[in-house]
Amino acid sequence: MKNQIFVCIIFLLCHGETFKCASGGVADSVSVSVMEGDSVTLHTDVKTSQQEEISWYFDDTRIAQITGDQSYICTDVQCNEGTERFRNRLKLDHQTGSLTITNITNTDSGLYKLVILHSSSDSVLIFTVAVQGVPAAERDEIKRKSVKEGESVTLDPDVRKNLKNDLMTWYFTDTLIAEITGDQSKICTDDQCDERFRDRLKLDHQTGSLTIMNIRTTDSGLYKLQISSTNLRRHSISSIKSFDVSVISEYNSM
Repeated sequence: MKNQIFVCIIFLLCHGETFKCASGGVADSVSVSVMEGDSVTLHTDVKTSQQEEISWYFDDTRIAQITGDQSYICTDVQCNEGTERFRNRLKLDHQTGSLTITNITNTDSGLYKLVILHSSSDSVLIFTVAVQGVPAAERDEIKRKSVKEGESVTLDPDVRKNLKNDLMTWYFTDTLIAEITGDQSKICTDDQCDERFRDRLKLDHQTGSLTIMNIRTTDSGLYKLQISSTNLRRHSISSIKSFDVSVISEYNSM
């Protein structure tokens, strides 16, 4: 049966431990494609309880684990001494057991297995993660903008895709200044998010572009846009675009 994934018993070996699916259990499978440097969250779709234990494996090596009562939690090297491939790039949600891999690299491509041990049955979910490379010239690219004091500047993320279910969040020096959901159910700018810019921000609801009007020298600094895709089944992807804005004083330009 080529189009069906069936697993009666799955053996996951880690330090001599063997986990089995419940008799007749089915291992669901999810394919994930992500760009190098982005973040991806692999969702469990469960809320942990004291009767559950959640374990994550990468190529059959345990990389994260949490018990329902949170008496034991580990990620990366904490789970397996000497295994540091993710180097503090793993985040484990203590409420759901979902796993986030930040700043993902092409060496992170492969098979991830989620094993949930229930009091009455076990379940397994398999994620096949494919990381697509990004040209070196574009990796960690920061767009630089230079503008005279009093003028306006538009920060354009140059996103050409369906943003219907995406969350776009703008930050200035790590402070939230603008936010919009693709379906526009939530929009905030300036005083609704932060009062620093005082009615000087305009957010394009179609592209997510941010315009700063009557710009001041105190507006110089790093602006970041985080785009979170939420329309993907059992996983979500976040990417960040950065803009370094330099405001030239009118006195210096004379």
